[in-house]
Amino acid sequence: MSVPSDTAITALSGLLSDEGERITRLWAKRLRAETYEVEVPGRDLRAPLHHLLDELARLLRDRGEDAVRLWPEVVRSHGAYRYDQNFEPEDLTREFKSLEEVLLYVYARRNGGFIDADVAELVSELVWEADASAQASYARVLKTEEVRFREAAVMESVLNHVEVGILLAETDGMVSFASPPVSRLMGVPMRAVVGARAASSLAPVLTQVNARHPTGEPFRVQDMPFLRALREKGPVRGVMMVVERPGGTDATLEMSATPVWEEDHVLAGVIQTFSDRTEAAVKTKALENAHGEVRRLQGQLLRRTRQQALGQLASGAAHALNNFLNVLRLRITLLQREYKPEHVEALDKTVRQIGELVARLQEFGVQRTEERLANVPVDQTVREALELARGELEQREHPVHTELDLGFPWGVKADAGFFRELIVNLLLSARDRMEGGGTLRVRTRPEGEGWLTLTLEDGGSPYAVEELARLFDPLRRDPGAPQFSLFLAVARTQVQRWGGELTVENRRDGPGASFVVRLPRFSDTAVSDSAANEPVRMAPGGVPHLTRPARRVLVVDDDLDNARMMAEVLGEEGYDVQVAHSPELALRIWEKHPFDAALLDAVMPEMTGWELARELRQRTPQALLAIVTGMDVRGQNRASLALVDAVFRKPIDVGALDEFLAQTRGEEAPAEGLDAPDSR
Repeated sequence: MSVPSDTAITALSGLLSDEGERITRLWAKRLRAETYEVEVPGRDLRAPLHHLLDELARLLRDRGEDAVRLWPEVVRSHGAYRYDQNFEPEDLTREFKSLEEVLLYVYARRNGGFIDADVAELVSELVWEADASAQASYARVLKTEEVRFREAAVMESVLNHVEVGILLAETDGMVSFASPPVSRLMGVPMRAVVGARAASSLAPVLTQVNARHPTGEPFRVQDMPFLRALREKGPVRGVMMVVERPGGTDATLEMSATPVWEEDHVLAGVIQTFSDRTEAAVKTKALENAHGEVRRLQGQLLRRTRQQALGQLASGAAHALNNFLNVLRLRITLLQREYKPEHVEALDKTVRQIGELVARLQEFGVQRTEERLANVPVDQTVREALELARGELEQREHPVHTELDLGFPWGVKADAGFFRELIVNLLLSARDRMEGGGTLRVRTRPEGEGWLTLTLEDGGSPYAVEELARLFDPLRRDPGAPQFSLFLAVARTQVQRWGGELTVENRRDGPGASFVVRLPRFSDTAVSDSAANEPVRMAPGGVPHLTRPARRVLVVDDDLDNARMMAEVLGEEGYDVQVAHSPELALRIWEKHPFDAALLDAVMPEMTGWELARELRQRTPQALLAIVTGMDVRGQNRASLALVDAVFRKPIDVGALDEFLAQTRGEEAPAEGLDAPDSR
């Protein structure tokens, strides 16, 4: 150890006396930058540094050259103090190296940029001796606690190499320990938090790392799982937090907290874990975006598939309607030549068949937004679906004939429209597989106790084994596969919602494949087969009652032939009927003399039948009002349906119409077999 010159001692002593506050401030600032220290309210980083510099200034002033030997003794306790603050040995070296830089910097500024060699040598020697003394004190603390250190070293080594960060909190909310991965995951040293109350120490840390919930809301101290576990006295799982790491990148952390209990069931503290879920969050976001894109493409494919199916059905329906119209014309020709009752009966039967076909087409074509589960008669629905698809099956160069083997006279719990649509699509899909024509077998059978098995066996080419495995994959890229596989995937999900399953397998008795639908049987075996042309009866809803049957009836229809024929038929039944060809004329006639009842066409140019019903209801609340339409009425809201007492589908059943007009408004309960107001 060299002896410092008196000049150097005087210069350094004067510097510390005059610039002590500035040197302390710069040293604390440099130390904070070197050790990544976080500003924590209530924790003064300058205090121990200020004490060391005061002692150094006093020794230089009072003891002169002995200061170099005595000051390390003062610094010795500082090493133990930094050990308690969880400083690393490297942090001590950085601390005193920062002191040397600050002293020389301030000295140079004070002397116009000139640094005396003796002063520089004195500063270097003082800093070196202080660092050696602090390190020795630090090591002595480690040696006196050798056993604890070894255990802690092993644990520290383990905790430092695992990917999960661990934080320990006391019952008063003070953080007593944090493993190194916590600092790595959070992006800041946790020494600012360890040994302090979470309420005061965590807030600046969360602000520094821009902590927030995945939704973007700021992450508060109270949201920390260990504080929630202390409050709720129970575990807290899967709390997600997004933090901003140095460099601007975001990291997603998953945190969980578990209370620790003493043997006498007294809460001892809480253990909180930190796990990096950044990669998983990125993949999840990518999957969500991909899923959204798939859903969009599925929607487009579904709309396209539905439009194709409707186009095919329209072609088949046109074929069936042409057949019906041909029968009508031939019967009318025979009736013109010679009146026979059987000709009239045949005409009436054909008209009913046309009405049933149109009703089924409307049922298929309606855009449903939700399912309505009910008892759906299986065999009847299969026949209806076949009628819808028959034209498309048989109108080809190589027609596909259908062989029915129906043996399930009960019902299943499903949505009637969706179930019919499912069967139609399976029939059309089977037709596409049978390009050379052939026979398509449809069979229904009970299976075990309470199950239906619906089987469609086509005569197409059998599927390869690997193709069977991918048949329900909506993302297949094979030519022609996406639409069919998408339909199968959607159909299988639909059947599963009803508690059943949809499968496919190659036939064992010949070429082709079998599509099998299994569904649970409806618990109530009574199946109601209501007629398709029955009216929809509306609830009275507090309207004043008519105490006598309706006699005066107003028919409103912009189609002259329809209006006149309706008036003629009702006139023969004994009603006093008047016809209006527009809503405006109907209102003028009604003003002169209100009627007991009105039959209103739903679609008219100036005003709809629903709007006209509202006007008539305001004028004569007790009148019977009915809508007569060839459209499906499920698009109407409840308010519109509540304006009328019934809805009749064209072609109209005169017997049902007569029964409706013959009632009195005093009948509160709707007739048996009629639907409720919110049905079709």
